[in-house]
Amino acid sequence: MNKLLKNIALIGLISVILTHISCGSSTKSSPATTKMNTTKLETITFGAGCFWCVEAVYQRLKGVKSVTSGYMGGKLKNPTYREVCSGLTGHAEVCQITYDPAVISFQTLLEVFWQTHDPTTLNRQGADVGTQYRSAIFAHTDEQLQQAQEWKTNLNAKHVFPNPIVTQIEKASAFYPAEDYHQDYYNQNGYEPYCQIVIKPKMDKFLKAFKDKLN
Repeated sequence: MNKLLKNIALIGLISVILTHISCGSSTKSSPATTKMNTTKLETITFGAGCFWCVEAVYQRLKGVKSVTSGYMGGKLKNPTYREVCSGLTGHAEVCQITYDPAVISFQTLLEVFWQTHDPTTLNRQGADVGTQYRSAIFAHTDEQLQQAQEWKTNLNAKHVFPNPIVTQIEKASAFYPAEDYHQDYYNQNGYEPYCQIVIKPKMDKFLKAFKDKLN
């Protein structure tokens, strides 16, 4: 099976799992013009390797109102990028996402999460190695925590990925926004080598797989 067929198969399997996982009280998508003014925004925090990549993906989804790169899951208050990169603070590079559940469901955000990074590699995404690059879901509600755990269990049970998922799932802790130069990074620096070599290929796959969910 070539790489394209594998990607198609992965998307199909995840879509099947989506239909079998209880959505709880999540709301179906509806036009922003009818719901935006009355719906309470919600927040979720994801770690999926370099936060530049995660930010670039989620910024392009309809219903996502803001994406802020930062740090979570560590023990040091107000860490700097250099301190996080040392691996000694315990923080992960994350993106905190504020979204309108009337436009985009938490289930869709999870589907994007699983498909846009490798959740089976421990403390690593490609050439980015260290605990700060770990795969992580920091839930802001009990419902988010339950749904994320259900996804992980079902994906592992169905062997959607060739290796077990190692994604850390826990309640959100203190969030520290990253330095200003990390914000909106891909949009501002798309010409740089890292963006062209690492982020752009991910973006191209994401844009094809989720074209009906884009702004």
